Amino acid sequence: MKLHRDELTPQMQEYTRFDDRGETRYLPYLMYFHRADYRSSVINTDRAGFRVSHGPGGETASAAGTMPAGPVRLISGSSTVLGIGATSDATTLASQLWRKHAPSAPWLNFGGRCYNSTQELLLFTLYRHLLPEIDEIVVFSGLNDLTVGRLPEWQQGDHGAFWFCGEYFEKMEELRESNRKSSGRILGRRSERRRTISTHDDVRRDISAVIDSAAGLTLRHLDSWQRLAGPTTRLMYVLQPMALWMRDRHAPQEQLLFDEIDQISKLGTWEALYGDISRKEVAQAFSEKLRAGCEKIGVGYVDLNPIVAEAVTEKDWVFVDRAHYTDHGYDLVARIMAETLDLT
Repeated sequence: MKLHRDELTPQMQEYTRFDDRGETRYLPYLMYFHRADYRSSVINTDRAGFRVSHGPGGETASAAGTMPAGPVRLISGSSTVLGIGATSDATTLASQLWRKHAPSAPWLNFGGRCYNSTQELLLFTLYRHLLPEIDEIVVFSGLNDLTVGRLPEWQQGDHGAFWFCGEYFEKMEELRESNRKSSGRILGRRSERRRTISTHDDVRRDISAVIDSAAGLTLRHLDSWQRLAGPTTRLMYVLQPMALWMRDRHAPQEQLLFDEIDQISKLGTWEALYGDISRKEVAQAFSEKLRAGCEKIGVGYVDLNPIVAEAVTEKDWVFVDRAHYTDHGYDLVARIMAETLDLT
């Protein structure tokens, strides 16, 4: 039976190929990043794995590829900034800003699939040397930090948990065991194997603590962003619009896709997996923590959820899934973001 997803969003098949776990690039420090020099009609990356942005005159740019003369702007974040759901490189947030809504200087795509705030900061830190002067940086993020913030305490460490961290801990434990000598036996017993993989039963249920942890890490990283960016660069944080944070009723196409994704998911429904952080009141509490913290460190802040919600009706098909947008969604969010943040 043909899936609604294949009929309504055929581009998602290409993102599945792009995100093939068998082709994952494991990198020092970042843990993982996109496939490099990837070519398709939907998504293209440069030699380092950054997605290509398009400008108003057909120009293209990326952090490790073609770079126009003069200052640039960056939009950083996770898979929504990367542009999952967009039908081409030209319809991501970075491209919609550069082509239409804030075209005075190029926008570079610094989105990282499945990244948290630690990895977003590291990506900028490791590749800053490739960039010219930077006028503005928009960090467009939030959902992943709450998501991985629910992982158990023993996976959090000093810098927060990250997607697929169980696999990392599992392989490190295997390496540890392979290096143990016979003296590793204690009173005739092997030392107990450390726990590495968490299950849904291990999820942290204290959502207030999750919010505090996610906001604290994000604000700590924003302070570092500000120091690295320098005094002449304008830095802003945007809490990304997410379907369930925005509205209770969805466009017909969205509801079809959401229901189908729940039916075919091998891990469980969205509600079972992420329902506790998908409530509007959770997003609002998270937003207030971020707003207050950004004000203290002098970083611009906006929660786009209520603003975008006010601009759409139930007929507006914005999402391909609960986190990623259609071309219309990326265009709409880019326009509202440019107006709200006074981007030119």
